[in-house]
Order: sequence, then structure tokens, then C-alpha cells
Amino acid sequence: MVLISIASSSEFSALNTSQVIRPLILWIFPNLSEERVATIHFLTRKLAHFSEYAVLGILSARAFASSANDFVQRHWFQVALFLIVCYALLDEFHQSFVPSRTASIYDSAIDVAGGLTALLVFRVWHNRRLVMGR
Repeated sequence: MVLISIASSSEFSALNTSQVIRPLILWIFPNLSEERVATIHFLTRKLAHFSEYAVLGILSARAFASSANDFVQRHWFQVALFLIVCYALLDEFHQSFVPSRTASIYDSAIDVAGGLTALLVFRVWHNRRLVMGR
């Protein structure tokens, strides 16, 4: 969550990330138009939203599924999803106060989708593990 908060700072604004991502894209694909470079940059940033919350989903699922608290352990999926949704909304709220960033409910939706995807994958893995007795 600390890393997500750092990524919400002005250091990771679209303007700043374009200084790294744009040259990399043009190095790999030197003949791309500026429009395509901008599209790839945009998609890369959205993939970062999805990925960072997928990692949060996996980490929170592991923590809550093996919690010493019986309630949390029984309801690990809901607790983890609640954490992901709350933090995604809090993250965008935080960005609304950063001058070089914009808050977007769509980014929160991407965040939640990343976390939910990871939770669903973890649930399948966890259920298979329980069935096999491991």
C-alpha cells in the first residue's frame, strides 16, 4: 500500500512517466506515430493500475486467508475485497489533492478489477488446495 501511495504522487504523473515510457516505446518501435505512442503510454499506465492492485489482492488474500482471527479467516475474500475497494477510492481521493494528478472513478474501477481478478485466482487456487488436503 505504501508503494501504491508513492505511485500516486506527482513523481508518477503522466507527464513524468512519459519521460521514461515514451523513449522506451520509440526505441522498441521507432516508426510509431505520436498518437500511437500516446495510446501505448495511456494503456501502460492503466495496466500499472490493474497490476499494482492485483499484487495487493494476492498479498491481502494470503494474509487474511491465514489470519489468526477466525472471522477474518472465514471471510478472507470479502475482507480483502473491502480493503481493495476502500484503498482504491482513497488513492483517487488523494490524487485529487495532487496538482499534477487527476482523480478518476474509472481508475478506481481498474484498480478494483485488478484486485478482484487476483482474489478470484487466489480463491480457485485456495479451494483446490483445500480439496487436495494441503
